[in-house]
Amino acid sequence: MFDTTFIDAKDHWTLLALLIVAGGLGLWAERTRWGARLSAVVVTMGVAFVLSNLSVIPSAAPVYDVTWTYLVPLAIPLLLFRANLRRIIKEAGATLVAFGIGGVGTLLGTVLAFHIVPMGQHAWQLAGIFAATYVGGALNFVATAKAVGLQSGDLLAASMAADNLMMALYFMVIFALPGFHWLRQRYTDRGYDPAVDVAIDVAKDVAKDVTEDIAKDIEMTVDEADDEPGEDDASGRNLPLLELGLALALSASLCALGFWLQRVTGLRGSGILFTTVFIVALATLFPAQLERLVPAERVGVFLMQIFFAVIGASANVAIVLRVGPILFLFAAVILSVHLLFLLVAGKLLRLDLAELVIASNANMGGPTTAAAMATARGWRRLVVPAILCGTLGYASATFIGTAVGFWLK
Repeated sequence: MFDTTFIDAKDHWTLLALLIVAGGLGLWAERTRWGARLSAVVVTMGVAFVLSNLSVIPSAAPVYDVTWTYLVPLAIPLLLFRANLRRIIKEAGATLVAFGIGGVGTLLGTVLAFHIVPMGQHAWQLAGIFAATYVGGALNFVATAKAVGLQSGDLLAASMAADNLMMALYFMVIFALPGFHWLRQRYTDRGYDPAVDVAIDVAKDVAKDVTEDIAKDIEMTVDEADDEPGEDDASGRNLPLLELGLALALSASLCALGFWLQRVTGLRGSGILFTTVFIVALATLFPAQLERLVPAERVGVFLMQIFFAVIGASANVAIVLRVGPILFLFAAVILSVHLLFLLVAGKLLRLDLAELVIASNANMGGPTTAAAMATARGWRRLVVPAILCGTLGYASATFIGTAVGFWLK
């Protein structure tokens, strides 16, 4: 390893450009067959990791600090405009119960792993981070790392590598579980069979055909009467610039308020927690208004990609290889306890196995992976509960993980 790098740490614009390119490359790769298997996060981290360890870019730079200090907090509100707690509680149903059980299983697994797997001086911080990500998903990994003050690129990169590998294996396990007839017949059957869902959808489609046709006719008539050439672009239907501006302004304002309260209260790491409280409260109290800003969550996703590039760039290959195996074991213990507790408690509470595995997916991967699994399995009535439970995880798991970390400390 060389003492200097090809691109200097003070070459801010070049480094920022490379971080953005790495983030974009990850998103592009996810559209390919091989990239979809790895995920955008892994590809982005991998690109930055290689560049750093080949001494093309430095492992520490002011641009990386800017990402930690400003871009990560700004991304959090952008990803939580859907966090309407009233809707989640009302519509998620039995899947929400299963989601809560899965969260308890994660916490039990975290406490057990903390006591039996030697993790060193950062054990409490890592426990909090893993608890958060296995209650609510990867968004909480990032937010909790900031809340507990763990900014070591080496440890975070190794932790994320362990998390991604174990998650890939775990998703294969829970996706296969409903295929075991002997296991499924031991649980309550609420009729999530794809054939039943298809029949329900057909009935709904027939019932709505007439009204939809009328609505389309009315809409076409209005459009022909009122639209001017180029109005779509100007009004922002294709590119909602006004909504994007409002979303960024709101997110920045909530971050400013949250971190101001952190300074006032003197609670280290609380800025991101205050910011999360504010955005969840707004999403719950003013759901219609914040729903208009949901398209801006794509900006939040890309900001997180830049953060993952920073994590990859900050990692030292020797340290990652040294601490990685113990982190795999740590994650494996948590996931094993989570699944065992979920299956046993779900059986006792007469929950459907489909609800259990979708809830577990929402715990681990958030709304996107849970909804994707429900769709792939043909459980159409579980798609909305999957999204709602995953969103609840995004909104709450950072608090849970941070609390667990400081309690174990």
